[in-house]
Amino acid sequence: MWLPIVTAVLLILGFQATAQTVIDRTGWTVTADSSQSGTSNEVTNVLDGNTGTFWHTQWMPNVVALPHTITLDMKKTYNVNGFTYLPRQDGSSNGNVGQHKIQLSLDGNTWSTPAFGTYLDDSSLKTTPFTTTPARYVRMVALTEAGGRGSWTSAAELNVLSAPSYTPPPTNLGQWGTTVDFPIVPAAAAVLPNGKVLIWSSYKPTDFSGGSGSGKTDTAIYDPATGTVSQRFVTNTMHDMFCPGLSMDASGRPFVTGGNDAAKLSIYDSAADNWIAGPNMQISRGYQSSATLSDGRIFTIGGSWSGGQGNKNGEVYSPSSNAWSLLSGCPVAPMLTADAQGVYRQDNHGWLFGYKGGSVFQAGPSKAMNWYYTTGSGSQKAAGLRAADPDAMNGNAIMYDAVNGKILTLGGAVNYQDSSATTNAHVITINTPGNAPSVAKVGSMADARAYANSVVLPNGKVLVVGGEAYAVPFSDDTSTFKVELYDPAASTFSAVNPIAVPRVYHSWALLLPDATVISGGGGLCGGCSTNHPNAQIYTPGYLFKTDGTKADRPVINSISATSVVVGGKVSITMNRAVTSVSLIRYGSNTHSVNTDQRRIPLTPTASGLTYTVTVPTDPGVALPGAWMVFALDSAGVPSVAKTISVKSS
Repeated sequence: MWLPIVTAVLLILGFQATAQTVIDRTGWTVTADSSQSGTSNEVTNVLDGNTGTFWHTQWMPNVVALPHTITLDMKKTYNVNGFTYLPRQDGSSNGNVGQHKIQLSLDGNTWSTPAFGTYLDDSSLKTTPFTTTPARYVRMVALTEAGGRGSWTSAAELNVLSAPSYTPPPTNLGQWGTTVDFPIVPAAAAVLPNGKVLIWSSYKPTDFSGGSGSGKTDTAIYDPATGTVSQRFVTNTMHDMFCPGLSMDASGRPFVTGGNDAAKLSIYDSAADNWIAGPNMQISRGYQSSATLSDGRIFTIGGSWSGGQGNKNGEVYSPSSNAWSLLSGCPVAPMLTADAQGVYRQDNHGWLFGYKGGSVFQAGPSKAMNWYYTTGSGSQKAAGLRAADPDAMNGNAIMYDAVNGKILTLGGAVNYQDSSATTNAHVITINTPGNAPSVAKVGSMADARAYANSVVLPNGKVLVVGGEAYAVPFSDDTSTFKVELYDPAASTFSAVNPIAVPRVYHSWALLLPDATVISGGGGLCGGCSTNHPNAQIYTPGYLFKTDGTKADRPVINSISATSVVVGGKVSITMNRAVTSVSLIRYGSNTHSVNTDQRRIPLTPTASGLTYTVTVPTDPGVALPGAWMVFALDSAGVPSVAKTISVKSS
């Protein structure tokens, strides 16, 4: 029977912060907009517990057009927190659901949509977890056929998952809302200047192993404006982009280096919706980090996971010459950890921050910090220890206040794997390149975290999502569902509402232009039990009133420029009064590394409802590239962002 099989799979996956149980379907009824009459493909097959039967919409004498809807009546209300769809298992893919919505209702009339997206076109079980919601009716709306083979839909089995109890989450702690299903397991992501989210896996949608030399990558784009997810198989750059170095360049384009195809460079141009092949690096790399510099060049260092081990010294890419140059004065040795697996792990995932005068500050994960300089053949200078913090591999670092050189570092473990994470948090303050930074230990996180991600919000607070207490790749065993918020003013962490899905190894989190956060991915290990082909949207507490209703947001009616040179002024016309402005650079994220995101807090000068801000004069603070402009009112409620391009000259 199908039901016990589903139960076993879900217990292994452990998607939820609370228990998730397959609901007994006895007595349920099911209806659909279409079924093929005169065949064995009745709609009731989705409840018969037999994976050999399936429902199919009408295909003769004429095909009933998409969309198609199938609705389950569970006969009473449950605390629903997930849905599973098993495609037909007879060897045919006809009718596999692609784009879809999962909807819930208490009365069969008023519907909410806790999840939508696109399923992978194969016969595997599709599981959509979401935040617990009371419901009696569950329906799937099929918007497309996954392979574009026809205007039909099919399903072998449908199940609904529930939590044992439900307490409405307090909105002052934010709210985890919509789940977005992806046709791939996304191990890397970037928010594009057009507001869309680019994600990718490897040469396969759910697996990375064996991809070296494949020359292809499975990607997808999520468009928040339309609620659609579109898939693309990229072959023209001859690059498997799994486990790369990743930065947003001075034009706001994702700049992807190395990984499974360790020498390659691929650049995504969102304006043209096109992938561009760049010149190969001088040194092949995987698990390296890269950072955009104050002059628009891009620096990279480390990366012994692929392309050979050791001596992965620095090099720099010049957009003007479209070429890489080795920096013999930028050795990787000073930033190595003491990882038990040797250099294969010791030079991975550097915490790099492009800074003033073409310099790069390396804040971790090694306990030793360093300055790197990229003029000429480059040079390096030790910057001391990160206080008493040990090596913190797969920890996290974020520049939450670029004007004052403030960097928050979080968690990590002394070894890449098979090692306990810490709860440590430090604030590093940098100013003049070459000078020793100050390091202050701040209040610890509630949970130890490796493989976590952090996101700076428009109000300067930092959201910390995911991670696990004991670092083991492709394991959810010690995952934390707790989400924390760091307040720089108090130097403390506080709890917000928990996530519904483990977000650990190969997960990511990024700020969206509407001031919400998208957190997704994890896994990418083929037939393993820890693949998470989805993301969830977090709406921070600043977007709610005290009574739980949505806050009234200030609106940017217009902005005086879409491009500005450092030191230039920008005028913002609002619909009502605001008190502060934040610039936040568009981010990219893979393997807990986001070297792009940084926040610039600005105090505007007001003339009526027109507010003028001055971009910092130093391009090492206001790095060239695409930035989000948020205006915040006196209650800290942010606007939806406008986008500007900051130029270094």
